[in-house]
Amino acid sequence: MSLKPPKKGDLSKTWMRPRQDRKITVKPEYHLIVTEGTKTEPNYFRGLEKEINQRHGKGRIHIVIEGTGRNTLSLLERAQAFVKNNNNPIRHVWLVYDQDDFPRDNFDNTAYKCKSLSKQNPSENPDDFVTYHALWSNQCIELWFLLHFEYFQTDAHRSEYKPFLDNYLNSTKQGEYKKKRDDIYAVLRPRLKIAINNAKLLEKNHNNTTPSKNTPGTKVYEIFDMLSDYLMQ
Repeated sequence: MSLKPPKKGDLSKTWMRPRQDRKITVKPEYHLIVTEGTKTEPNYFRGLEKEINQRHGKGRIHIVIEGTGRNTLSLLERAQAFVKNNNNPIRHVWLVYDQDDFPRDNFDNTAYKCKSLSKQNPSENPDDFVTYHALWSNQCIELWFLLHFEYFQTDAHRSEYKPFLDNYLNSTKQGEYKKKRDDIYAVLRPRLKIAINNAKLLEKNHNNTTPSKNTPGTKVYEIFDMLSDYLMQ
């Protein structure tokens, strides 16, 4: 190979021009969040959607939030119908639901069904693949809220969470806890890493794959792990 410098006449030729990399446009990723609750959970996750849009601008990620008022397995059926009838390529579906007073079998089977669906690719086209995530809380999503303040491992009834949350929120001059607060995400956001660590520690200490036996326990942290690149920068 010659090490001689190029001739002047060759410098203007196309093959001698510096390579200009094309700007690659990353397709926005669509996430669907389907919640059992119609107020508390949708209000909370709209805060997540708002933060991502403010940090990165609309179009980087799309989150569709549906509060259905349904429970467990019917919630999953609603999500599947939404994915099937939606024109946008939804990649991740997040089911947000509580133990409450629902049958244990339904509570557990919804999580198992999500795993099963996520292993089945109905198309040869990988772009059609949808992953289903069960963001269950045992007993209720208020456990996730409380984990922002402390590592809570008591098997408490869902009615017992409000006094704990009231104490913490009042101590930080954020007022009392109400299920329909539309600012709950912003109020809790500064302590998000604490909540994630506490939820993971609970999961590790339970060491049980059956959701209904994880008392207390929650999987809500998983959506924040998935979207961490949009949040922690």
